[in-house]
Amino acid sequence: MRQVARDAALLCDGVGERELAVVTLAALAHDVVYDGKPGDDERRSAEWARDQLTAAGVAEGDVARVEELVLATMAHEAPAEDLLAAVLLDADLAVLGSDPIGYERYRVAVRLEYSHVPEDVWKVGRTAVLRSLVGRPSLYLTEQARRQWSGKARRNLAAELASLV
Repeated sequence: MRQVARDAALLCDGVGERELAVVTLAALAHDVVYDGKPGDDERRSAEWARDQLTAAGVAEGDVARVEELVLATMAHEAPAEDLLAAVLLDADLAVLGSDPIGYERYRVAVRLEYSHVPEDVWKVGRTAVLRSLVGRPSLYLTEQARRQWSGKARRNLAAELASLV
């Protein structure tokens, strides 16, 4: 989560302090619930963020925006005009553009998170996820993220995909 917040801050060039704070809170909260249940994890993380931020006295508009951003990670889609959502989604995928050692750590961690899934089922599911990512015209929504991570990400994804088939 800290890496996502760090990478979101890198992509937030030109946004105001309030927007930076909102996207940072969303980055820190987006995976606070992570039980390997896509959709449910994001909804529960958004609910947690709402509860915690409301209890802390954060303005309702900012709470709602953090919740909205966390929920955007469910489908990993953002409206073209929503810079903060694009930043959060790109930061969430920044790990794909890691160096090979960093990507391998990520790959192993993801497999451990789904260790309850039998290997044959895992390979089918992971292959589908990787093919979906590789099939996107662009992995990243912001120009800065595309410049910084696209090449490495595509190489990492292709290598992992080749190891599964």
